[in-house]
Amino acid sequence: MSFDALLWLSFGGPEGPDDVMPFLENVTRGRGVPRERLESVAEHYQHFGGVSPINELNRRGIKAVEAELDAQRIQLPVYFGNRNWQPYAEDAVAAMAADGVRRAMVFPTSAYGGYSSCRQYDEDITRAREAVPGAPELVKLRHFFDHPLFVESFADAVVAARARLGVAGEQARLVFTAHSIPVSADAAAGPPEEGGGRYSRQVREAARLVAERVGASEHDVVWQSRSGPPSVPWLEPDIVDHIEALHADGVTAVVVCPIGFVSDHIEVIWDLDNEAAERAAELGMGFARAATPNDDPRYARLVVELAREHLSDAPVRRLSDASSGGCTVNGAPCAPGCCEPPRRRA
Repeated sequence: MSFDALLWLSFGGPEGPDDVMPFLENVTRGRGVPRERLESVAEHYQHFGGVSPINELNRRGIKAVEAELDAQRIQLPVYFGNRNWQPYAEDAVAAMAADGVRRAMVFPTSAYGGYSSCRQYDEDITRAREAVPGAPELVKLRHFFDHPLFVESFADAVVAARARLGVAGEQARLVFTAHSIPVSADAAAGPPEEGGGRYSRQVREAARLVAERVGASEHDVVWQSRSGPPSVPWLEPDIVDHIEALHADGVTAVVVCPIGFVSDHIEVIWDLDNEAAERAAELGMGFARAATPNDDPRYARLVVELAREHLSDAPVRRLSDASSGGCTVNGAPCAPGCCEPPRRRA
């Protein structure tokens, strides 16, 4: 099957103080989020000069993928587009059309299923194609939560985090964390015949694979970064609440692995490196956070390997038989009813 390009499709993030509120308004448009809540979140970004690391990390990842494509003698230009900030997906698709691209693969920077992590990228693709006359055909690549290179990268990061704790690292509790979502949204994640829960099941499977690789006899899966009203149930427990519960049980040190994230953006460096780490310190607990893939060379190899599944029928490498999915053409969902958007409260 012939392809002319690869589109790296991500979430986006502000790159200066004046970008923060417009970016957050893009993220929450149509959700009825109060202004005071946006201002509270904006303070997290302003703590870092109004700059999210995500765009720079994406650019570095793209350069690594370009180098890997060259090393494998694959001629495939890489374009960069975002859902919520410049460069927007529409701009990337317009650039592809202007360059004569007719058919391209899309790599979304999320390893998992679910609405925000999968189906919403389908919507991004559809919206971008509708906005660009002569837009190329776009084929979204699959989920990669159980890809060997993804698991290896996190496993090595866990080992390194343990080492930073010294002797305490040998007994530290291994805690995996991912972005929380409403319980109702998780129930809708995956085709109806699966009974929902694809997102949380995939996160738990990725955590199990990493824990097994590092020889952890036990581990926990918790959640972070919830943003909805208290009246709406979200996946729990929260990472900070869990640290407090572990302390009450006599645990003296934790290694936190952000298995749900592929880069160190604001929700990693604020929610974990600040809030979670500070609470652990207040309780006198050792704390080390494992790195995300960021620009790990294996991440670039993973992206190219996913592309080669379409370019040259390369074998699909997975470490589990957990329900997967992800591949779509021109934004069509994986299956009817799969990962329906959550209902918004008026």
